This record gives sequence, structure tokens and C-alpha cells, in this order.
Amino acid sequence: MNARVFRDTYGVPHLQAGDPLALVYLQGVNAARDRAWQIELERRRYLGTSAAFLGAEATGWDVFARQARLADTAQRCFESLDDETREWVTAYVEGVNHALPGGALRAPEFAQTGLTLQKWEPWAPLGIWLAVHILFAGFPSKLWRTHVAQRLGEASLELFSSEGPHGAGSNGWLIPGSHTASGQAIVAGDPHRYIESPGVYQQIRLTCPEYDVLGLAVPGIPGLAHFGHTGSVAWSITNAMADYQDLYAEQLRRTESGVEALGPTGWEPASHHTEVVEVADADPVEIEVIETERGPVIMPDAEGAGGMERVTSLRYPPRVTGRLGFEVMRRLLGATTVRDVDSAFENWVEPVNVVLAADTAGGLLHRTAGVVPRRARENRLRVVPAWEAEHAWDGWHEMPRADVDGPAVMANARGLATPLGVEFAAPHRADRIRELVEARDDWTLDDMPSIHRDTYLGSAGSVLDLLTDLEDLSTQAVALRAELLAWDRHMDATSTTASSYAAVRKALVSRLTDHFTMLENADVAEIFIPWMDPLTHVSYALENLLATDLIPHVNIQWLAREALEEVAANSPRPPWGETHQLTPLHALRGAVFAPGEQPYDLSLSGDHHCVMSTSSLPGLTDVCIRASAARYAWDLADRSASRWVVPLGASGVLGDPHHHDQLPSWLRGSLVPVDGAVVREDRTYSVAVDGFGTVRIEEADPSRDLDLIYEWVTAERAAFWGMGALSRDEIAATYQFLDSVPTHHVYVVRLDDVPVALLQTYDPQADPAGSAYDVAAGDLGVHLLIAPGETRSGFTRQLVDALAQFVFEELGNPRIVVEPDVRNTRAIDRFRRSGFTLGPEAKITQPDGSTKTAQFAFLTRAQALGRAG
Repeated sequence: MNARVFRDTYGVPHLQAGDPLALVYLQGVNAARDRAWQIELERRRYLGTSAAFLGAEATGWDVFARQARLADTAQRCFESLDDETREWVTAYVEGVNHALPGGALRAPEFAQTGLTLQKWEPWAPLGIWLAVHILFAGFPSKLWRTHVAQRLGEASLELFSSEGPHGAGSNGWLIPGSHTASGQAIVAGDPHRYIESPGVYQQIRLTCPEYDVLGLAVPGIPGLAHFGHTGSVAWSITNAMADYQDLYAEQLRRTESGVEALGPTGWEPASHHTEVVEVADADPVEIEVIETERGPVIMPDAEGAGGMERVTSLRYPPRVTGRLGFEVMRRLLGATTVRDVDSAFENWVEPVNVVLAADTAGGLLHRTAGVVPRRARENRLRVVPAWEAEHAWDGWHEMPRADVDGPAVMANARGLATPLGVEFAAPHRADRIRELVEARDDWTLDDMPSIHRDTYLGSAGSVLDLLTDLEDLSTQAVALRAELLAWDRHMDATSTTASSYAAVRKALVSRLTDHFTMLENADVAEIFIPWMDPLTHVSYALENLLATDLIPHVNIQWLAREALEEVAANSPRPPWGETHQLTPLHALRGAVFAPGEQPYDLSLSGDHHCVMSTSSLPGLTDVCIRASAARYAWDLADRSASRWVVPLGASGVLGDPHHHDQLPSWLRGSLVPVDGAVVREDRTYSVAVDGFGTVRIEEADPSRDLDLIYEWVTAERAAFWGMGALSRDEIAATYQFLDSVPTHHVYVVRLDDVPVALLQTYDPQADPAGSAYDVAAGDLGVHLLIAPGETRSGFTRQLVDALAQFVFEELGNPRIVVEPDVRNTRAIDRFRRSGFTLGPEAKITQPDGSTKTAQFAFLTRAQALGRAG
């Protein structure tokens, strides 16, 4: 199978390669080309070096990443992988390293911040995964609960139970063949995350002889971890809302030999060292990194009695086990049945998920996957004393699973994962989806958007019921109450009643928060401040707070009356979509639309507890920053009929045609085809050179161009290529192989349509030449064979200049590497005169098995530009 990149109507990459390693390398290349800024930013975040180019506002995260030891944990987890998975991850990273310089040229954020590239570590994908998910399980909520108990008393520990995720969530549903028109299952849903630019999910198709799978990838991560369809089996996940990370109150003391922490059996040695966080336009920050037997210290507190330090440590499974579950990502790609998916997820670690899957043989799966420690319930609620033995971990929970005998729903609510967590999503989304899917037994793929975009707000009753018995209302308030009580409770963008409801809720939340001023100014590390905001907690815990008897000093009825009157006095309200608008997050607060582009109307339907979950902060703003990071509908009857959509587009490059071309469909709640018109990427490049002609560089076709290639590489003048003794069939096989791998490319170079040269490029990391010199990220090896013909003054120099322009400007590689035979003095002199710097001599194996002593030479972009100038 040839190594090829195809793209569909929406620019979604369809990658093909001859084997899994070549394919995952190509996936790394693609991620670097389409999402260079995004993946390099995430890498710097796990390393704790993002403040060096983002500035002081990123310092809090960098300090946390260093103190939580994300980089060290990633390396440990990488080293514990089995050999095959480690090789697979490494191939992905090699692809990223090769293509990232070219991708960075396209991404304006690199120039904007002055960010320079570094070579990725082999474990970088594991570090990115950790950085993306370390806060996913919400351990900072334990800081909040501890704070609440300290300020309001122990009885209030769970007062602010929101039964709703603050940062992440998802919908998912499995409709078995008994409830579909085709008789085959449908798996559909949408993961809810902060809507970022670029998006957190990338649509992709991966094809090699071993498998053919499409789904949603996380840029910077190989494979398809969460959502995929192999043709015979499809799977999806939601956040299980499990609690698997603990915070410990630690007591430290300094000794002559270092630092000790008080554990259940007494004082224990703790590791410690210092690190420096560089900050753009500010002084560097020196931090101390300490790790106790429980885990790394992530928050210093204050000096305690007797001079002992009081700090907080974090214990999380990957740090304890040295495992993340990356083996699962590789195994899922080859799954053909539900049993395969089930078996693969047995090794999953983080985050803990609920999994749904179905196959064409009628197999169905509903299970949880991950690692959750067994320990005291108090560990799940708050910061617990490190020195008390009852708070130690005691093995791992068995992952719950369920039989599937009808439609199955997952929406972060209590259910299958209840034994694993403390706080879950409110049941409204799950109940509504279940109501919809069980209402009929003839579902089709075309019907799935009717579920995705359902806007019924199940939680509205808690506020509306308050309004029923209010007395002494103004005429305007009475009219508004009547309108609200007659409302169908759909949060549609065009609805003014939905807008009025949201305004009443916001006014009520604001007034209720005023009664909790004692919870302000919590003493926590900078990164955890968002979790300590009373307004946020009142907003998400509103249903619970309206029903509790733990705040008798608050007259809820009176607050509701004031809220209703406030909104009535400012009526009429605009439609909900006028204030409820999508605002994607960008690290540099970059725009969604490039200068000169026509912006779209970003009005949104839905709300936090709708199936179309478009979340704002009800007490503060209607602006939406969290919603469906993707939507999908997998058809087991016909994979090509499946659908998906992301909020922006396939490309992370502002101004690219596919940067946000899916946005209109996403805003409507619609889906786009997974198998639209697919065309091969054009690798043809042309440049007009004054006084020379038009140089066209076109990817060779081993079948079409074999006569030309055979004639040139076996000619006497090509003796140093080492192919003169090969037969026509052997040369055909050689070039067919080169055409099947993503690391090597062959081009026919034409001058004014006349073939004049053969250009071969390669990634030195995947070539014998790479072991003979110090490879830099983005190096591109080049072999150039000039065809026989009439000698022309300056021909070689002008041709090399055109080829260099192709490499530096079109491909984006920062350095060209050549390695002619030391005996080929003519070629060496040609490269030297073209601006190349001579490097070392080294032995390299030739295609025919012989060895040559090569003279390495290098040409950088800066050298080429200087020469051109």
C-alpha cells in the first residue's frame, strides 16, 4: 500500500501507509502539519515551560506541572510500555519531529510569541495526555470542600454538590439493532469540553493492511483513544466522573540531610530539588519540587506548630503505577469485535471512562474502564491527613460493567460508575436522552441530530417552581411569570422566553452568592483559584441549594421575587442566542476569523443541562465556552453513512480554508459525512526562475515513471547511487517500497516540462544515513540525480536554488542534508558552491548492501536566504 494523504471536502486527513509503524509516523507528520502550534503548546505545558513564551499568566500552570512531576511521570510510563507500543509511540514522535518545522511556518502563533522549536522526547505524547487530563477528575474540588467545611462547619461539607461536571462531560448513547430501521446498532454522542481553537479533537482516518479505522484523535497523541469505527466495531466513551486522585495534608520538617514528611509510621525521607520557571518579560521563578511517600507536593501552605511546614500532596494512579494505558490505543485500532474492544480497555488507566461499543455481529458493550483506588470515603471528599493510616490506598476497584438488553445511555450521571465516584452530573441529560431513544424502534443515522440538538432544559423546574407561589408582584412580574410558566422549557437561540428564564436564574444566583461572602479569598495555589469561586459553585449547585435545609438564614422565596422583579423591569429581553454565543478559547486570545473573512453568527441554542449542552456561567455571563467538542454518529450497518462534526475545522491554522468550515453545521447541531469526496494531496510544486524557466517538482509514480527512473539510476554517470547492478524488477521493487513509506519521497523534476532530474527526499531518522551523523529535528535528507543532457552555464546552481526553495518554503524543513560518496568530488564541489557547509565523513549502507564513505554537507534556510540576498 502506498503512503498517501487524502483529504475530503472538509480537509479531514485520510492517511494510508504500508504498515502500522509507517501509518503512525504519517499520523505524527499530519498532526505537525495541521496542528503545529497546538501540539507544541501542549508539549510545553506538560514540561512546565509555557510561561517562557506565554508570559506571567501561564506561571501558575508551569509551577503546578513541575511540582506534580508530569514530565517525570510521562517518562516513567513510557519506559514501562511493552516494546511494540513503545516503538509505535516513538514512530509517531519521529513523524512529529520531521514535520513540525514546516507546520510551525504555517502557524502565526510561533512568530507572534517568538517560540522556537525543540526536538520532542519519545514520551512527549504521554506527557501531553497527562497535562490534558490531570485536572479532569476534579481533585481541586476537594480543596473547595475542605474550605467550605472550615468556614461553614462540617455539616456543610457537601452543601455545594452540583451533581454536574465543571470542566468536562459528555453524552453518549447506544441504540441496538432492535431499535433501528437497519437492524444494526448505532453508537452516537458528543464529548463536552472547553471549546478551544484549535479544537481538542481531530477527525481522521487511518488505513494500512492491518486495519482501517476512522474516528476522533487528540492532536499530539497517536491512534484513536476515545471514539472510533473500524467497520465491524465502533466504540465511544464518556467521563465516568470517578474519583481516583487524592489530596493529603502533609507535615514536613527540614533536617541536615534533606526533607522528611510525617507518615503513618513516623517521619519518612522525601525527595526534593529546585527548578526554575522562566517567564517572558518577567523575572524567573525558582520553585522547590518535593515528593513524599504519598506523592508530589503541589501546594505549600503555611508554617505549622514547632516550625513544621504544612503542605498538600497529590496522589494519582499514573504516578503510583507507572502506567497510562497507551497500549490500549494501539490495540483498539485492530479491533474487529466488541470482545476486542472490551479486552483492550482492560489495560486502560487514565482518565476513568464509561465505554459503549457495538459490532456488526450483534455484540454490545457497556462498561467502565480505568484505575480507581480503594480507600476511605473521606479521601474522596476532602484533603486528608497523610499521617493517618486509614487514608492509605488499599488495592483497586473492580471496574463495573452492565448487560445491554436495550438502548444504553451515558451522560456523566449516576449509574454504572456510581461505586467509583462522589459527585456526578445531574440526571437531566441522561434522562432526556433515554426518553428520546426509547420512544421509537426505527432510528436511522439521519435522525441522530434530532437528539444531539435537543434543547429541553430539565433543570428549569427548580427555578420555575419557586415562582409559582410568589405574592405582591408588580404587573410586569406577573406577566413575566405567566410567560415563564407557560414556556416549553426549550433553550432555543430564537426564544426570548428562554432568555428571560436565563436572566431570572442569573439574578437569583447573584443574590444567593451574596450570602456566601465568607467563602471568598481561599488560600490556595494560583492554579486552583478558579475552583474556589463561590459564584461558580452556587451556579452549578443551584438545584441543591434551592432544596437544602442547611441554609435556613437565606429566604429563597424573597430572593426569587427580587430576581423576577429585576428581569421584569428590564423586559423585553432579546433572543437567547443574542447573549448566548460561542467564544472559543485560544492561548493568545486569537480570533476565530482571519482579517477580511466574513464572520459567522455565533448564536447558540442549548444550556448546561440540555442534551445540546452549551454551558455558560449562569450567575456571571451567558457567553458559552464549553460545549460539544465534537459530535459523532457511528453506523454499524454502513460505516460510510456515519457522520461527525467539530466546532471549527480540520486545520488549526488561522486563514486556512478548513480552519472553521464546519462551524455553521456545528452551530445548527448538524453532522457532516465521514466519507465525503476524498482527493489525494497534491505534491506538485512549480516555481518560475528568471532567465532559467519554470521548474516543476512532481511526485513520481513508480509505474508511470519506471522507464525514466531505470534509465537514469543505472546510467554510468549515476555510479555513486549504487544501483547500477540492479535489474529493472529490483529497481521497480525499490521505488515501489519508497512509495509505500511516509518517510521517503521521490520526485521527477522538470524544466519547462522536460525531465531534467530525479529528487529523492528522506527523513534521516528512518534512513541508514541518520545513524551516521547528529540528526536535528526537521532535517530533510536529499539525493539529487541530474539527467544527462546538454551542458548549460549555471544550470546546476539555479536548479539547486529552486529545489532548496521547494524544501524550505513548500515543505518547511529547516535544513537540507546531503551525503555524496567522498569519491564523488564533482557532486561535493557542486554542493559547496551552492552554499552547503561540509560536515563529517561517515560510512553508510547502500541499497545494494555495499557501504560507501559519505561526505555529509548541510544547507540551512538562513544560509539559503543569505545566499539569495
